[in-house]
Amino acid sequence: MARELASPELVATTIRTLSIDAVEKANSGHPGAPMGLAPVGWELFSRQMAHAPSDPGWVDRDRFVLSAGHASMLLYSLLHLSGYALSMDEIKAFRQLGSETPGHPERGDTPGVEITTGPLGQGVANAVGFALAERMLAARYNREGHAIVDHRTWCICSDGDLMEGISHEAGSLAGHLGLDRLVMVYDDNDVTLDGPASLSFSEQVPGRFAAYGWRVLDITDGNDAAQISRVLDEAAESDGRPTLVRCRTHIGFGAPTKQDTAAAHGSPLGAEEAAGAKRNYGWPEDAQFLVPDDVAAWADELRERGTRAQDEWNARFAAYREAHPDLAAEFTRVTEGVLPDGWEKGLPTFEAGASVATRASSGTAINGLAGTIPELVQGAADLSSSTSTTIKDGGDVAHGEYAGRNIRYGVREFAMGAITNALVAHGGLRPLCSTFLTFSDYMKNTIRMAALMRLPSIFVYTHDSVALGEDGPTHQPIEQLAGLRAIPNTVVLRPADATEVAAAWKVAISRSDGPTVLVLTRQGLPTMEGTPPVDKGGYVVRDGADCILVATGSEVPLSLEAADLLKGDGIDARVVSLPSFELFGRQPKEYRDSVLPPSITARVAVEAAASLGWHRWVGIDGELVTIDRFGASAPGPEAMAYLGITAESVAQAARDQLGR
Repeated sequence: MARELASPELVATTIRTLSIDAVEKANSGHPGAPMGLAPVGWELFSRQMAHAPSDPGWVDRDRFVLSAGHASMLLYSLLHLSGYALSMDEIKAFRQLGSETPGHPERGDTPGVEITTGPLGQGVANAVGFALAERMLAARYNREGHAIVDHRTWCICSDGDLMEGISHEAGSLAGHLGLDRLVMVYDDNDVTLDGPASLSFSEQVPGRFAAYGWRVLDITDGNDAAQISRVLDEAAESDGRPTLVRCRTHIGFGAPTKQDTAAAHGSPLGAEEAAGAKRNYGWPEDAQFLVPDDVAAWADELRERGTRAQDEWNARFAAYREAHPDLAAEFTRVTEGVLPDGWEKGLPTFEAGASVATRASSGTAINGLAGTIPELVQGAADLSSSTSTTIKDGGDVAHGEYAGRNIRYGVREFAMGAITNALVAHGGLRPLCSTFLTFSDYMKNTIRMAALMRLPSIFVYTHDSVALGEDGPTHQPIEQLAGLRAIPNTVVLRPADATEVAAAWKVAISRSDGPTVLVLTRQGLPTMEGTPPVDKGGYVVRDGADCILVATGSEVPLSLEAADLLKGDGIDARVVSLPSFELFGRQPKEYRDSVLPPSITARVAVEAAASLGWHRWVGIDGELVTIDRFGASAPGPEAMAYLGITAESVAQAARDQLGR
């Protein structure tokens, strides 16, 4: 006997009332957008998207991004009604401590949430990243008659998303690359948090995206289920371009006095308004978290559809494995996130004594690893020739040509970071991206989001100090290291020479629980002897009993010079390289004390950057040879000397500590 399934209109009403009830119970949240978007959201989850609620991680599922993350109750309602393992108890626990329904969608907290959203605009770039990952993997693995990578990315965005600059960066790149598996639904409701969108926003969004090279479609009535289906059917048929669907909706639809006003945006409706909305829907006013039986029946229906879709894909993959066993084995490995056996063999070795910029030795390491890790890809913000990240003979990703290993992001740092995160979250690729350290400021929130999601994104930043020279203080980083080190779950590595670079790359590739930031020099540094334990975050480069000079990066060789000066004064200085505060801080106290013995209280921190954070390692009374001002335009050595980063300055700081 066929089950009775509710109409799209009844499901939309259920989504609206669940959203109203959850926000009212939490006394916090954003009811308006879910109330307006319910019909288009249900069309996506019930008809358009290929997904498997019983297995949210199915490799060839369509990806869905709610860039307008404040509308989280829309997504939670859709997931619950579609049969994902998100219970009604969790819906009722919206925005409560420890629930699977946090205020904004968070990857890892909720089954079916692909990526953490909420900071407006980033979801747009994440969606571009998902669509790019699909095309890159399809180009690598699909073969004639065997389309094992064949899915779409769907995104819902808001006016606020499209005001953010990152949406311009990402939209431009998506059009340039012709990412035709991307469909973005723009919730055009003419309202933002402060009032009518016209207060700050009057651009012609469809014209803007058409200029980027997108196809633009229009849903004139976001409550017309037939029109929504018809337009999204068209959107699902590729024409060689990404697609923007402008959807006219009413924020707070059905609310007696708050519909189409900012009052429905970011606050509960209130008991009277909520009851009035339910009355307008023909819903029992006193019903709380009501899901009619024929609406609930959709969960089993969509789970069964998802299982059938998976079974069909599994059959296709079995045929693919038969025809292309090596490719199939590699595809399985990369999509499961397992590194290939022996990947470390790609790490280079370097001759002691040779002077090499750490950006250059990093480039050698990247190309060595590219030979043993086929899923390694790189992108740069129009600076790969300066950051030395190009994968030689790797080819470029371009419109219609997605098999390359070098992504040309252009001068779009913020979008680059968010797209990199999505490439990681999608699975199947191991991306890194690069620019100058001072421009990490443009990317700060994407690094934070990678850390929040514990994504092993790799961010490579070169030109790491005032030693870059003549470009001057606009390009000379000062406070960036301290800011990056403050991000939880992030490992920042500032290697002192080529051997530390190779070891740092081993750390970066091995990580699976958060992003890694590699900070590299423009200028050459002498290569030290030995195999440095960079994975421990800090180690003794030269032993000594009178004082400790603790340094990172290019200031380690400077500290060795200072130790030589001190030796002439009869002072025995220990030199410690501290490439990673985070890794060193995780070591057992016994190890940390062996590197920084408590008995040696005379300590000097040496880094051509802000002093913030250094007292943790040298004590409140330790000397700091650091820079707490902006830089100066001059040749690198002159800038360093002018700002006090010299061997003599370090030596004098040690003498001061010892009272000599």
